[in-house]
Amino acid sequence: MAKVVVGLSGGVDSSVAAYLLKEQGYEVVGLFMRNWHDTTGTLEGDCPWYDDQLFAELVAKRLDIPFRYVDLSQEYRKRVVDYMFEEYKQGRTPNPDVLCNREIKFDVFLKEALKLGADYVATGHYCRKAIEQRDGRTTYRLLAGADKNKDQSYFLCQLTQEQLKYAMFPIGELQKPEVRRIAEEQKLATAKRKDSQGICFVGKVDLPVFLQQQLAAKQGNIHEILPSWRGYNKPNDEHSEQDLQQLATPYRYTVRDGKKIGTHNGAHFYTIGQRKGLGIGGRKESLFIIATDVKENVIYVGEGDSHPGLYRKALRIRPEEIHWVDPEQAMQEGECRDYMVRIRYRQPLQKATLIRKSDAMYILFEEAQRGIAAGQFAAWYDGEILAGSGVIEG
Repeated sequence: MAKVVVGLSGGVDSSVAAYLLKEQGYEVVGLFMRNWHDTTGTLEGDCPWYDDQLFAELVAKRLDIPFRYVDLSQEYRKRVVDYMFEEYKQGRTPNPDVLCNREIKFDVFLKEALKLGADYVATGHYCRKAIEQRDGRTTYRLLAGADKNKDQSYFLCQLTQEQLKYAMFPIGELQKPEVRRIAEEQKLATAKRKDSQGICFVGKVDLPVFLQQQLAAKQGNIHEILPSWRGYNKPNDEHSEQDLQQLATPYRYTVRDGKKIGTHNGAHFYTIGQRKGLGIGGRKESLFIIATDVKENVIYVGEGDSHPGLYRKALRIRPEEIHWVDPEQAMQEGECRDYMVRIRYRQPLQKATLIRKSDAMYILFEEAQRGIAAGQFAAWYDGEILAGSGVIEG
């Protein structure tokens, strides 16, 4: 009988994952990981991790499975939170949830599970895994979850073949309402518990307050850029190398390109496409952040959701940041392929062409994309298969 260690988070999804595995005859162990101790900037509750652990223990007791606890906070701070602070400091927008899966759940946590004698590690992610045998080689595919509204494959876009080898996603074929129904039928304590929100293992936070642990507030100016700004005139030949580079380059503004309309408390607290938190009213349409300059501590904004500064047709990923779930599928220099791409969680998939050049991987979209932010991950899909991903270059 194979032994599966389930990452019991205190939520309904991992609870049902554990139940399903036990029903299928696996030897199941629940392992709760505590990854964060600090509550600075936390919006809900003084000790959200304590409630999570309590619910996880109740579920393990109900299912009559062993319950274990592990503190991974030191690794989490080093590999995820410090990375997050550094990215914001550089004016980029990180995705800590993607890093949490790559560095913690399917690395440090996986190693802890293997110490307990695990054959596999299971999580409550809405995604699926397929195994292919070809020419004596085993390949693991990461597939989108059956519930299109909850598909979480994007958060796992950096996983490797070795990590997928041990991974199990028991609820990947289910719809969310079905998961809730099973939890209620089995009288699991988490059946009616709200889904977690915010940063992985930290919870819902006031981001500027959270970031001020390491990044000091510093007043700067907000400048408005009009839609008529001269830099929006883009070339038409989108397939030449020079035009690809230009299309993938973020717009660069100076204070002379627009007028000052307000102040802010630190450019590194804001991100492209953000609407809230500017404190400027009296406009016909909302103001959106279209660029930040952390060196000069200036934020550039544009009025209205259709402002051209919010949209770009292409993005670039540095060679060292390109990740293929199956390295055998990696594109070679000079190669072009069509994929469906998303640049943030839950964004509808977008038609795009990936173009591999010597200096970078370029993603050229059929339609211009709103709010492309440096530091975020672009993930590309071949049908239901998540083929690869990479960090967007600023």
